[in-house]
Amino acid sequence: MASDFEKAALDYHEKPKPGKLSVEVSKSTKTQKDLALAYSPGVAVPVRAIEQNPDDVYRYTLKSNLVGVITNGTAVLGLGDVGPLASKPVMEGKAVLFKRFANIDCFDIEVDAPNPQSFISTVERIAPTFGGINLEDIRGPQCFEIENALIERLDIPVFHDDQHGTAIIICAGLLNALEIQGKSLHEAKVICLGAGAAGIASMRLLVTMGAKRENILMLDRQGVIHMGRTDLNPYKFAFAAETDKRSLADAMDGADVFVGVSGANLISPEMLKSMNEKPIVFALSNPDPEIHPDLANSVRDDVIMATGRSDFPNQVNNVLCFPYIFRGALDVRAKMINEDMMIAAAKAIAALAKEPIPEEVKVAYGDAAPSEFGAQYIIPTPLDPRLLDWVAPAVAHAAVETKVARLPFPAHYSPIKTRK
Repeated sequence: MASDFEKAALDYHEKPKPGKLSVEVSKSTKTQKDLALAYSPGVAVPVRAIEQNPDDVYRYTLKSNLVGVITNGTAVLGLGDVGPLASKPVMEGKAVLFKRFANIDCFDIEVDAPNPQSFISTVERIAPTFGGINLEDIRGPQCFEIENALIERLDIPVFHDDQHGTAIIICAGLLNALEIQGKSLHEAKVICLGAGAAGIASMRLLVTMGAKRENILMLDRQGVIHMGRTDLNPYKFAFAAETDKRSLADAMDGADVFVGVSGANLISPEMLKSMNEKPIVFALSNPDPEIHPDLANSVRDDVIMATGRSDFPNQVNNVLCFPYIFRGALDVRAKMINEDMMIAAAKAIAALAKEPIPEEVKVAYGDAAPSEFGAQYIIPTPLDPRLLDWVAPAVAHAAVETKVARLPFPAHYSPIKTRK
């Protein structure tokens, strides 16, 4: 029998009507004149305008505020390759988050694509519909090939959230955790357990932000990724290290930072004890982290812990960034989302954590609400209403500064608030 929670989840998705999304008409259709303007003959006028000036599609259609949430269903949550059909509830959920947090409209598209080339071709052909594309739940390493190809071929933002959303939140949290622990990103020794999309993208962004490539050890199921291995794809090989360390226990010895995007209960108390003083552990496997926070805190009273769970402090959650990154990108009609825009988002999120916590957050989290910036609060909560006003302007400003924006910085935006 299904648990109470499982039944509640099924009821939520089924009733009062199936699914979590609906399409609503945004203009009046009450009169004959309304219908004449909405369709024939009035619709011909914007058609001719767009034919003469393609950019007018942003003035007269939903494209200016429409993101495609697109997957092939090959890496859905922690469930693996469930296929495009079974992935649809997740894609609808992603669309709900876009609308809830940044008022961005979405169509979810589940593509039955047997190989990366067919997926790329499909998305390229339907791209004129959208102002941006959020790729979701695509397994590595094909996710790298797919995203790179679509970025090259399209003139709208293409963003694989499992890569870059995770990377941005990890970097934002690490900036603050390192500061609290009195350490620098430039000198920190970093261990990354998990060499898929999230792990590789996170380490790439950390290096761009100042981490030393030689201070990073990445591990996959076979252990440390080192120069002597012959089984590495190009994306893993970029992080192959000259080292005699082979196991996770070897790698953890003397490390300052652990980032886990792998599996449950893989860090032992002995491994945690072997880390440097004032360690930082981001155990992000869901639902069960690489080490349980209660165990970690019982082993080390100087550790800063983060997980992917909402029932522990310091939840690393992509919803802290992807709606607001797309909001900023759409509002300046950016051609792409580049590294400068991602770094701007990470710094804005990190800076927001240092601000006084608003009453809305305290009410939403009750007794579990954070009190102030510190080891138990290194990143904002997903329900912080200020994220939109901090992250979207930072992203838009970076797009303008790096000349990938087609529009100027919006006059209605708040002044840029970010971490120096």
